[in-house]
Amino acid sequence: MSLSAFAALPDEARLWLLALTHPTEPAVLAPELEALLGRWRHKGVQYQGVWTLLEHRILAVAEPILATQPSGCAIDGMLRGVNQIVAKLGMALEDPQAVLVRLADGIRAFPRSDLEARLADGTLEGTTPVLELTLLTLGDLRQGRLERPLAATWIGRKYLRPVGSGL
Repeated sequence: MSLSAFAALPDEARLWLLALTHPTEPAVLAPELEALLGRWRHKGVQYQGVWTLLEHRILAVAEPILATQPSGCAIDGMLRGVNQIVAKLGMALEDPQAVLVRLADGIRAFPRSDLEARLADGTLEGTTPVLELTLLTLGDLRQGRLERPLAATWIGRKYLRPVGSGL
C-alpha cells in the first residue's frame, strides 16, 4: 500500500476513507478528483486535499487544515463532490455501515446484519482482517491501523465468545 501521495502531509492531517463497490484504477478517478480538490474552498479557505486509491477500492483523502480548523460545511462539500464524481463515472460507494474484510478472494463488504451469520458459517472468523474505514488521521493510516483482526474490533467484542466462557 503506497502512501507516497501523502508524503508532504503531517500525521495530524484529517483523513476520510470511502470504499468503492468495485475495484478501479486511479487514472479513472484522477481528472475528476484532482479538479474537485483543486477547487475545494469554503469561506475564503483554500483546502490542501490530497488523495490516493488504496487496494484499487478505497479512496483516501487527507487534508491538514481541517485537523485544526474543522468545518462541517467544507467536509460535506467535499464528500458531496466525491459522491457526484463516483455517480458520474458509473460507480458506487459501499454503504458506510458495511463492514469491509479481506478474504482469500479479495476485499468484500458485508452488511452489519449479515455478520452473525457469516461468523456462524465460517466465512468470517476472529483472524479475518477487517478494514477500519473510520480512521481519523493520516497518522493512523501510516501506523498500519487500517487493517485489524476481526477479534480486535467491535465485531469481535459483540459476536465472539471468549474461550471457556460456556455461553
